Amino acid sequence: MEAFAKTDVGVMRQMNQDYCYANTAQEGLLPNLFIVADGMGGHNAGDYASRFCVEKFVELIRNAGSGVLSKLSFLEGAIKETNEQLIVKAAENPNLDGMGTTFVACTVSAENEMDVLNIGDSRLYLIDSVSGIKQITEDHSLVMEMVKQGEIKKDEARFHPKKNVVTRAISAIGVVIPDMFRVPVKEGDIILLCSDGLSNMLADFEIYDIINDNRENLEKAANALVDRANRNGGKDNITVVLVKI
Repeated sequence: MEAFAKTDVGVMRQMNQDYCYANTAQEGLLPNLFIVADGMGGHNAGDYASRFCVEKFVELIRNAGSGVLSKLSFLEGAIKETNEQLIVKAAENPNLDGMGTTFVACTVSAENEMDVLNIGDSRLYLIDSVSGIKQITEDHSLVMEMVKQGEIKKDEARFHPKKNVVTRAISAIGVVIPDMFRVPVKEGDIILLCSDGLSNMLADFEIYDIINDNRENLEKAANALVDRANRNGGKDNITVVLVKI
């Protein structure tokens, strides 16, 4: 397994409120761990939220004892505790009021099972050179609700004026429940975790073409994705974590 992570402020933003983490080695009880978080909130609150939640989540994973019933329940418990700790921090500092973050994370077992959790509209894709690109996570966003209800088509969602309205996030308002997935993977597959600064700037087929053309060099693939997102407008922070099985 190999991985590469990259985050970029983009063209239009002054501050990078994204935060990511990538570790191909053992992380507590987990064989590896990969995370992307996209913060929200005024001033530095979004930056604080994304960094705090990633670091707190990793800390909880590292310090967990034995007796975990399942990996999915372990991950869910860690994200709920992270959310509770964010609520405490927001209560301590009025400047952090209203902060929140999306959160997508995964870990891959030696048996090639990928466990995924997500809250918000940061995404996880699975890229296969034969079958193409598949979005594993489901966006928790207003436009995705509109797609489900048949109000707009899926290919219209990326350009909708309300595409950045998130319906679920780790926030100081209350503890949220993440979506959880277990997906089989195989040798040669590439996993992409990204913030919406990438997925709003590139269509899925563009993401696939760039990764597939550079599948032997994850750093080159990540740089190419970020460069294309910036050339397409770079309207938000862009974060990419690539993992090759």
